[in-house]
This record gives sequence, C-alpha cells and structure tokens, in this order.
Amino acid sequence: MRFAKAAAAAVLFAISAGAAQAQAPVPPRPAKRPHAVEAPAGTRNDDYYWLRDDTRKNPEVLAHLAAENAYADAVLAPVKPLKEALFKEITGRVKPDDASVPYRQRGYWYASRFEAGKDYPVLTRRKDQVGAAEEVLLDQTAMAQGKGFFKVGAWVVSPDNRRLAWTEDTVGRQQFVLKVKDLATGKVTEEGVSNIEPDLLWADDNRTLLYIEKDPVTLLSKRVKAHALGTPAAADRLVYEEPDDAFYINLHRTRSDGFLCIFLWSTTANEERCAPAAAPRDFAVVAPREKDHLYQADHLNGRWVIRTNWRAPNYRLVTQPDNQPLGDKARWTDFVAHDPAVFIEDVRLFDGFTAIEERAGGVKRLRLLKADGTSTVVAADEPAYTMGFGDNAEPDAAALRYTYTSLATPLSTYDLDVATGKRTLLKQTPVIGYDASQYVTERVWAPARDGTKIPVSLVYRKGFKRDGTAALYQHGYGSYGSSSDPEFSPAVVSLLDRGVVYAIAHVRGGQEMGRAWYDQGRLMNKANSFTDFIDVTRHLVAQKYAAPGRAAAMGRSAGGLLMGAVTNMAPEDYRAIVAQVPFVDVVTTMLDETIPLTTNEFDEWGNPKVPAYYRYMLAYSPYDNVRPTAYPAIYVGTSLWDSQVQYYEPAKWVARLRDNTTSGQPIVFRVNMEAGHAGKSGRFGRFSETAEFYAFVLDRLGVE
Repeated sequence: MRFAKAAAAAVLFAISAGAAQAQAPVPPRPAKRPHAVEAPAGTRNDDYYWLRDDTRKNPEVLAHLAAENAYADAVLAPVKPLKEALFKEITGRVKPDDASVPYRQRGYWYASRFEAGKDYPVLTRRKDQVGAAEEVLLDQTAMAQGKGFFKVGAWVVSPDNRRLAWTEDTVGRQQFVLKVKDLATGKVTEEGVSNIEPDLLWADDNRTLLYIEKDPVTLLSKRVKAHALGTPAAADRLVYEEPDDAFYINLHRTRSDGFLCIFLWSTTANEERCAPAAAPRDFAVVAPREKDHLYQADHLNGRWVIRTNWRAPNYRLVTQPDNQPLGDKARWTDFVAHDPAVFIEDVRLFDGFTAIEERAGGVKRLRLLKADGTSTVVAADEPAYTMGFGDNAEPDAAALRYTYTSLATPLSTYDLDVATGKRTLLKQTPVIGYDASQYVTERVWAPARDGTKIPVSLVYRKGFKRDGTAALYQHGYGSYGSSSDPEFSPAVVSLLDRGVVYAIAHVRGGQEMGRAWYDQGRLMNKANSFTDFIDVTRHLVAQKYAAPGRAAAMGRSAGGLLMGAVTNMAPEDYRAIVAQVPFVDVVTTMLDETIPLTTNEFDEWGNPKVPAYYRYMLAYSPYDNVRPTAYPAIYVGTSLWDSQVQYYEPAKWVARLRDNTTSGQPIVFRVNMEAGHAGKSGRFGRFSETAEFYAFVLDRLGVE
C-alpha cells in the first residue's frame, strides 16, 4: 500500500509539472504487455489484461488506480466549486429527518426513519396498541460506524415476533453474513454463516433459517441451506443444490404464510419449489423447468396463482387448487387471459381482490380485479409515470397500498379503497424547495432506423422553449428485460433548473413494451439497443428539444455497455458521456466462467465459444471496437470491490480510449476504493458521486 501512495504522489507531481508546462494534466499511461485471449473462434491480443488482479492487492495495479484518481482530481479541479454547489443543492432537497409510511404485519407497525445528519436509516416497530413504545430493531448508522462500506441486505422478523434476522455486507462485494437479534434482550449473535445472498426465510419453528450459499469463486448462488440457531454453520442442512450455473436462486414466503419457496430463474427458464413453512424439507416442484417457460407462483385461500408465459408471451394468470399435486400444467385453469397489448409484470393476492402490475403503452400501471370479475385500471394524471406495489403485508386488507412517481412527481404512497375507489395520499416524499407545478413531463415516440417507435420520457422546467438551443442529458439501460421507468430524482432537478432537458430512452432490451421488446434487444438483436439510443438522440435534436452538439449520455452497468457502444458508433452525436461501472469488455468476460455472472448470462449476450455469437459480440464489444477517432469527453466510474462488473473492465477501456482519441477531450476515470457495484453506501454517498459527474457534464455542455 505504501507503494501505491508513493506512486500516486509521483503522479500528482507529474501532473503538477505537466500542468505548469502544458497547461493540462497528463493522464496515466499503463504499460502495454501483450496477452493472448484465446477462444475457439479466434485469438485476440489484450495489452492491458495485466490490470486484472482478483486479489485486489497487487501494488502495481493499486498504484495505477491511485494514479487514475489523482488524474481525475486534477482534471476535475476547475469544476470542483460546481460539484460542491450541486452536492449542496441535491442534499438540500432531502428532508434530513424523513420517515417511511408504517405498515402492519403480525400485530406490529413497521417503519424506517432517518435522523438529521445521519447517512443510514433506523428500522423500528410499534405494537398495535394505544401508547405502544417504539422499538429500535436496527440502528444502521451505529452499525456502520467505522466501516468504509455498509449495507443491510434483507431483514425478516420471526413468525413469533421475537427475533430479527438480517444479512450484512461491509465490503461491497455482495457476500453477506447472517446476524440474529433477540428483540426482548437486544442480544445480537453472529451465527457463523457467511458468503451468502441477502435473502432469508424463517420456518414456523422460529429457530430455523433458510439462506442461499454462494460459490466462493464465481459468487453464483448455489445451495439453499437450513440453519438452526445456535448450532455450527458446518452442521447446516442442505435443502437444495442447483446444478446448472445458468440459474440464480431467490427465496420467498407465500401470501398465505403457509409455504416457503425456492425460486430458480434464468433468462429463458424458471422453476419453483415449495414446502410447508411448518416443515420445510420436501420441496414440491410447481412446474418442471423447460426452455422458454417462465413462471412465478403464489398461494392464498386454498389455491395457487401462477404468472406464466406458457402459451402467453406477455404472460397470463392461472390457478390450481392446493388439494391437487403440483407439477403438471394440465391442472392449470385460466384466471386472467393473455393480452398481446398488455404485459403482466407482477401480482398481489388479497382475500377480496387481486392486484396486477402491468405494462401497457410503455408505462407501468396497476389494475384491480375484484371478486365479482370487474376490472379497473388505477388512474394516473401524467402521460409518463410509474406505479408499483407498496407494502401490502396483510392479505386481508381492504385497500391496496401503492406508489406513484414520475420524472416531475416525487414518490407518493397511496391507499386505494377497493370497494369505494377512494384514493388516499398517505405521503409524498418531501423535496425541500421543490414545486412540481414548475416542471413538465412528456412522453414522445422516436422513430428507430428500422421503423420501430421508441418511447421516450422527458422532463424540463416550465418555460422551456423548443427552439433547438437547449442541452440534453439522456439516460438509457436496455438489458435483462429491466425497464428504465420514469421516477423522480432530487438530483435531476439541478439539471432542469439549469435549462437542461432530461430524457430516458426506453430502448429495446428492456421490457417497457412487453416481452418482445426484450427479445428484440438481446443475443443477436443486441445492436438494436445501441441504434435505438442514437436514434432517440437524433430525433430529439431534430425536433428541437436540444441543440446539435449539446447532448450528453449516461448509463450504468449494462447501461455502461450501451454507453461504450454508442461512443464507438456515434461519437459525433455527444459532447459528453458518463459510464458508471460499465460492462465494456464483453467477449473476454463472457469467455471466463470464473467471473461472477458469466454463466448466468449466456442467454442474455450469447456464449462466445460459439462462433456465431463470438463474431456478433466482437462486432459491438466497446473495448474491442475502440478506434482512432474524435471521442467526446468521457467520465468513467468504477468500484474496486464490484462483483458484477469487475473494475479492470473500465480500467482497460479507459487506457485504450486514451490511446486512440484524437479530440483532445478528457477521459476521466474515478475509482471508488471502498465500494461495490452500487457505489458508495449511505444516503448521501451516491449524491457525491452524482454531483461530480454532473459537474463534469455541465461544464462540457457549457451550462453553469
């Protein structure tokens, strides 16, 4: 580590000397060391492969990353006052002592709250009786003290309300440990269970916990185990082991509280196994896995309700009585039929009604299905918005709790009385100094080059003139069928107040327009995601929402892949690019099955050991397609401990970009040395990162 600090100091000296002589900081130049990356379909040379260090301890690699941070400090020094102003604005909009809307479960009201000046929430509960005192379950600020990173993964209270179990990560690598608290005495025990997923389930005996163990190298979820409190972890009972590395594992408890379920899922197939919560040993398969069949099951009031794409690309709901054995789709009966124009995304079962989360026309909305068969779509007041389920812990409730937000409307929590239709606003997240009436959100449709209409969500400050002079900040993702829904951000307001138009391009590869939208943006159709994004930018410029040459683009993770591809394909369309934890070395990563996520994602990107996929992936992989050209200004962020996109992917990409760019525009690489894929932990940590790349972008766009 002393070597790393010395190297960083040397780089700072070189930067200072370079700045004095050439009026510009000098970027780090890592050595080139040829390395053959072999594959059945071809061999490639990678001069920067040596930057990979799985231990995160190599002095030379750490020195290089320190040098990158020193260079970033030097390049960003002129915009530091703007960064500080942005951070003050953004955090100033956040209510310092905010609290969630309480919800009821098993005789207690649960909530979380922030205290002024604290970075982490306090989890609390009160007994459902007059004058009940608040019980502090987890004071996360106190728990995080002295730690560079801290995250509570999942927490769950035992059925008898006496114990709290939770998972905790203090590194950022998504390798959680298990802890249990006796809620009567406050005693916390570390059960010796580590390297697990965040999910936890209590069995009805109140002393057995189900958890998911990870592979220590690939970090894939591999085994479900049962841990009895107070016993050695080595004695934990194996409940289930997944043999196929293409599958992830999750755990859930059914709405009826009667079953514990193991959910196994991949891109093209799911399987669910459930057992009585009173005796979780023999897990029955709801439907055996088969290619292209995706489903999820829940249970309430003597029947199973299954969301399935069997003979229904956009999903339908089917039922099966629980007095019949599971495992045969022939026993399923239609409950909600397939609709080619409506994608069923989720379902919540209640005693007196069913709530459905669905997508139609590119927006996520809610539908109520009453016991008498009548169906009603929950109303919205804006053209582009996002609805979702709130905390609906008890199925006997007479009201649906849901959330509503848009690019202009802060997150709002409602109770909707199903019998009367009355909507009650319980809370809108307070945003200090923000007046929603001063902002306008729009939904526009941009034509892609193949004629497909791409939905775009826009927001800008009222008074904006569509005269072709404004700056544009465009966001995108477009992978895994994960939709980029329009949601309020207190940070984006700082862009809008400076006259910037903010846009989300809902490109193919997401699922905004249904399953077909996803299929048209993965595997051999992946290029659609990239061209859709570029075509949205060009449409917004043509329609005078933005000026030519005043567009910036941002994407995170697989959205960083989008940024990398767009940067290579259309560098002239963007003044600045932000790529956070970007997946940019697609082929090399997907060739290496020791890297977390690789085997799970062959159905997303393709397996490069297959020649056709190798050639297609190689044609768009950002790292492999860097070429001599005038690249825009680029801000790249990563985290040393990221387990989803390893730090060395952007490290290599940045080095190759600098070797090839002819524009003279800066390429900045910020490395968070104490975080994982989601960046800094804590309420305000992420705003510090955002303020930095916002300042970088605004400076390049000529916005003060």
